[in-house]
Amino acid sequence: MRPGKIFFFIVCCLLGLGTMCLALPHRMELGSRTLRWPTLAEVFGTMEEPEEEYDDYFAYEEEIPEFPEFAEYIEYVDTVEEQPADTVSRPAVERVAAPKVHVDTETDSRRFLSTFYASLQHAGNRQVRVMHYGDSQIEEDRMTAQIRHKLQDRYGGSGVGLMPLAQTIPNISVSQKLIMNGKPVTAQQGPKRYMVYGLKSAQRSDGQYGPMGQMAVMADSLVKGSEDITAICIPKDGRTRYTRWRVLADRDINYSHNGDTLTLKGKGNVYGLSQESATGIIVDNIPMRGCLGLVFTRMDADQLSRFYSDANVSLIIMQFGGNAIPSNEKPSTIYSIVKGLREQVRYLKQCAPGASFLFIGPSDMLTTIDGELTSYPLIPYMDRLLRKMALEEEIAYFSLFQWMGGAGSMARWQENGLATSDGVHFQRSGARKAGNAVVDWLLEGVDN
Repeated sequence: MRPGKIFFFIVCCLLGLGTMCLALPHRMELGSRTLRWPTLAEVFGTMEEPEEEYDDYFAYEEEIPEFPEFAEYIEYVDTVEEQPADTVSRPAVERVAAPKVHVDTETDSRRFLSTFYASLQHAGNRQVRVMHYGDSQIEEDRMTAQIRHKLQDRYGGSGVGLMPLAQTIPNISVSQKLIMNGKPVTAQQGPKRYMVYGLKSAQRSDGQYGPMGQMAVMADSLVKGSEDITAICIPKDGRTRYTRWRVLADRDINYSHNGDTLTLKGKGNVYGLSQESATGIIVDNIPMRGCLGLVFTRMDADQLSRFYSDANVSLIIMQFGGNAIPSNEKPSTIYSIVKGLREQVRYLKQCAPGASFLFIGPSDMLTTIDGELTSYPLIPYMDRLLRKMALEEEIAYFSLFQWMGGAGSMARWQENGLATSDGVHFQRSGARKAGNAVVDWLLEGVDN
């Protein structure tokens, strides 16, 4: 081909592409995929750099619709009396804590944890319970285990705390097997389960989920053989063994145990099992995969209130927000979600007026923008909104995003083997590091 024709072809291609940049929108949504191409300003390098990205995002406040109110229910989950376990490998540590807290009462959000700190002095003669609700970042007990270990080492207590009857996700602290009709079954093959998060087809209309937000129904009419179940729950963290079983269930369900083997018979609802000690710190790991954290107002208030009171829940940790980031690009949507999380905090504070609260914000997360791996742009905005919400609601706040190092830190964590290839989740080593950071921050100013 002659040089002139080649030149003419190139010019036509450039003109055609330039016309597309001018005539077509900057991006188009085609089903689940997004097509994007540069503007002429980007091509020629004349696009102005934006100023500070999110300083004016609070201007969206007036545009956010109110969240709907959820109905409250008043039925209560009965708690079967605790029974001592058959075997104890070594005595549990029981230390009397007399904490003296050194925090800046003006700027440090740990000042809102005074109730929790005060409860530690009673850990030598009664239970002090911590409940850690969160999304998939706390699955497998990865972060929560570190909080549990350090608190129990310092203030006594043993056992992994609450677990569902049918465990759907492996746990690094306890091995759980369910036997029904004389053979092992998966959670999907076991008794009918309901969860406040996840698929709507697995949700209840009465809010009766118990304190874990999930429950199982022992009823042969639903699943044959589910009125006679054996649960084998073997601790595998190598720590001081639990000394008691606690079963949260309807009173029509009877149970007996032989060490780590628990047998349940009867027809009714099971809201959770717990391996714990009579005194000291008990820390529950309650992961809710894919959850935004906007579900607590759909859980029965009376159930929650009675459990939080009876179990002496002194600290409730909420770790949510990360699932909102990948699927949303508008600041107004993030603002709306944080507003919804504020309602959840208020609801739980009403259910647990004697507890302190800690909110853990999302970590850094990575995405690809214009072919480059970078942090999601709205993470700093959500982090600031959550911190502001926590201050106004008088609860403590721990910023995973800032602690990790801010924007771009997840990439460094990947390089160091602390984060997975998805750029969102921690490896177990990273989760241990994060869990230790949270509990060290909690106890930084506390003397015995």
